Amino acid sequence: MKQELIYKDLSYEIGGVLFEVHNELGRYCNEKQCCDLIEKKLGEKRLKYEREKIIPTSFNGERTGRNRIDFIIEDKIILEVKCKRFIVREDFYQTKRYLEALNKKLGIIVNFRDVYLKPKRVLNSKYTD
Repeated sequence: MKQELIYKDLSYEIGGVLFEVHNELGRYCNEKQCCDLIEKKLGEKRLKYEREKIIPTSFNGERTGRNRIDFIIEDKIILEVKCKRFIVREDFYQTKRYLEALNKKLGIIVNFRDVYLKPKRVLNSKYTD
C-alpha cells in the first residue's frame, strides 16, 4: 500500500528554498546567515512563517525562551537548520520534542554543511488532529 507524503506540495516548496539557499551561500556559512536567507526566500514565495518561535517550558523551573524553533512554516512544518559536520541522534530527538510540544505532524532537519543537501523528514507519532 502506497502512502501519501505528508504536506507533499509544501515540503517540495520548502525543499526548493533550501536548495536555493545552499546554492547561493555554499557550505561554510553559519546558521544565522542561512536562516536570514531562508527567511527572505520564504517571504518572496509568500509562505507564512514564524522564525525562532519559543516553545513552552516542559518542566517547572525551566527558563522561558530556552528552546527556539528555527521556523514554523504555514503553521504546519517545523524546520530545523543546522550548520555542522553531522546531524546526530540528538538533533532528531530535539526536533521530535518540538513537534510534540506544538502538536505538529512534520519536521524537517537540514544540514547546510553537507556537500549535497539532504533534508530529513521527522514525523510526530503522537500527533493528534
